[in-house]
Parts: sequence; C-alpha cells; structure tokens
Amino acid sequence: MLLSFKHLATLTLVLFVAFSASVHLATAEEGTTHTVAIKAFKFDPPSLNVKAGDKITWINEDLAPHTATAKDKSWDTGRLKKGQSKTIEVTADFSLDYFCRFHPNMKAALQLEP
Repeated sequence: MLLSFKHLATLTLVLFVAFSASVHLATAEEGTTHTVAIKAFKFDPPSLNVKAGDKITWINEDLAPHTATAKDKSWDTGRLKKGQSKTIEVTADFSLDYFCRFHPNMKAALQLEP
C-alpha cells in the first residue's frame, strides 16, 4: 500500500512529536547536569538555578586546590586538584550557599526551583 505525501507527512509529524515527548520525559526524570568551572579563584557561574534531581559537576581549572563546600557543611566536593572534578546530585533539602574551604572569599549560590 502506497502512502500519499499528505499521509506520509502526517505520520512523520506524529512520530517526531512522540519521539520529542519521550526525550523530554527522560530528561525531566533524569534531571539536568550543570557544570561549574573553578578558575581564577572564582566559581563560574557564581549563581545557578537547579532543581531536585539535577547534578552539578565542579571542575577545578586552577593550579591551586579548591573545594565547593556548603555553607552549613552538609555537602562537600572534597579537595579538587587541577583537572579534577566532582559531581553531586541536588536534593530537595540541598544547602544552597557554598564556598571554597581553602579560599573562604570564593563564594557562590544555587537557587532551587520547584
């Protein structure tokens, strides 16, 4: 059975929408992975919007060691040497303000979205 161009176009559109919806659902369920570079003794970006289930990867690009440590110390990347990274998953009760234990003037913040 041959499909007309109109039927083929409709079928293609339906398949595309179904595929897009499944990709969106998988992404929403798995969360987003964000990257924070540690360079020039700063967190880049200094502010980040996240949701529970997202992951944040901190990568140290400086020669000096750094950490990303919650202000209340509830989470910590541990010591990161140049080129090292650490990924932490965001939870609903995640502490949002953080700093570097070695360089307390290095500060950044997260905003938890619903």
